Amino acid sequence: MPTSMIDTSRSFTLRNPRQTSVAFALILAAALLPVAGCERGHSADVMATVNGHAIMKPELDKRYQAQLGDAAQQQQGQPSQEQADSLRLNLLRELIDEEIVQQRAAKMNLTATNEEVDAKLAEMKAPYTEEQFEQRLKASNHTLDDVKHDLRRSLTINKLLNKEINSKVTVTDADVTNYYNQHKFEFNLNETQYHLAQIQVTDAPNAQPGNLQNSKATNDVDAKKKVQALKNRLDSGEDFGAIAMNFSEQPATAPNGGDMGFVGESQMHADPAVFNAVTKLKAGQITEILPLLDQQTKKPAGYAIYKLLSREPAGQRDVNDPRVQQAIRQQLRDGRSQLLKNAYLEMLHDQAKVENFFAEQIFKNEAH
Repeated sequence: MPTSMIDTSRSFTLRNPRQTSVAFALILAAALLPVAGCERGHSADVMATVNGHAIMKPELDKRYQAQLGDAAQQQQGQPSQEQADSLRLNLLRELIDEEIVQQRAAKMNLTATNEEVDAKLAEMKAPYTEEQFEQRLKASNHTLDDVKHDLRRSLTINKLLNKEINSKVTVTDADVTNYYNQHKFEFNLNETQYHLAQIQVTDAPNAQPGNLQNSKATNDVDAKKKVQALKNRLDSGEDFGAIAMNFSEQPATAPNGGDMGFVGESQMHADPAVFNAVTKLKAGQITEILPLLDQQTKKPAGYAIYKLLSREPAGQRDVNDPRVQQAIRQQLRDGRSQLLKNAYLEMLHDQAKVENFFAEQIFKNEAH
């Protein structure tokens, strides 16, 4: 599970052009107001204020530790003091941005209700038993209150942006046609594409299972028994995606029901057994149990079952193809929505009174 069960801040952090002139503003402030900074009567635990609302040190520390956890998992080591301060500054900007948005939503009566939070929480918990959910909370160093807080924040942001941004974005048929004519090459497949899903069972005893049931084979005999049991369940009509989510030992695809996305025919040739089995399938059918090869050594590493979701033949896709239409509309909508979002959040920043005491403290300590 990610360090944060819900991560919304990055999607809504401003790339603020004014940040490039922060140093000049601070220099000017230091010259004109030498007694400014963290001596304005606020508590040492107040990192910043947004329209008078304080962002406290424990909140920043928690966000910082979450980021450090991600860095540790990537074996990046501990940051230097300068790197730590820089990271804290960036995270504090995120918290400031979030507070500005939350205040705007509150003014418009768009703050998520308890009922909305509880409904979203129930949706999150649905794939797990109560014990599994508690384990995931513990592993992420989150409490249930933390999760509810993050849910309320993300739901509130979505409600505000849906009202202020997404409802104003339109994509016409002419827009779609113009985009297609200018990017026709993007819809010309140079080879057949196979949309696949997979269930993997490996014989590696120390590998992470990556599935909801924490199910893991520990040797080849165990792997054979497990994959055969799963194949029997599939043959009896059980849902492939549900089986993959609960039992597949491929962490990259199990959470998505085993969905591998589209795989090109040339890539499929890397494993002739899989290629021969998949090319005989019709959409919706599954393969027999196949040997799973290690990508580096090409030696057997377990077993796999594949499902063909769809096959896309090579050639030019027409603008009237519903999938082409949907892809273009979504791309245009996302681009316009992001542009409006950036402009909107910049406007909210201009209207807010922000005091960043942590930034002032860093400048005071470092500008010798």
